[in-house]
Amino acid sequence: MTVANRRNRLNTASRIPRGWLVLVTDEQRLPDPRAAMARLPPGAGIILRHYASERRQSLSREVAALARRRRLVLLVAGDWRLAAELGASGLHLPEGMARHGMLAGALGWVRRRGRLLLVACHGPMALGRARDLGADGVLLSPVYPTASHPGAATIGPVRFGLWAQRSPIPVIALGGMTRRRLRHLPGAAGMAAIGGLVG
Repeated sequence: MTVANRRNRLNTASRIPRGWLVLVTDEQRLPDPRAAMARLPPGAGIILRHYASERRQSLSREVAALARRRRLVLLVAGDWRLAAELGASGLHLPEGMARHGMLAGALGWVRRRGRLLLVACHGPMALGRARDLGADGVLLSPVYPTASHPGAATIGPVRFGLWAQRSPIPVIALGGMTRRRLRHLPGAAGMAAIGGLVG
């Protein structure tokens, strides 16, 4: 089977729609994501982070209710129990958690309930780990300079394209992303952003 045939087969079997838009919440840059969620098209994703927020529980319930009304795909970052409580569509694992975390409970919930699993990745080794975990997709970052991590080294569009084309699972671009950049980024299954979807 050629690489192109394998990629086409994987794309048809993928649970990640081509061109998927994913809003990533951020306690500093987007403390209340509900207004941004209201502007997303049905079927778009939202990754609820807000790890340290005092309002995480109450905000999570409000975000989950709005996601259901707007037909958005809600993924909770790093907390499968909260994802289960909210009836979320899936779980997002930060790279460190995917590398070192105790994942039996999280992976068990994802598999038993048929939920989505996204994993954050910053390089080829992490892409391999995500594949081994059975992830439905990965967020590969930072593609471009980003306000979330000023001064961080970027992957750039060429390396992103190479890694994405070699990946057996869909790769979603994160970091300095805009819809215009997505159109010119080879191999991207979609984009995730904070500012690129709200600004």
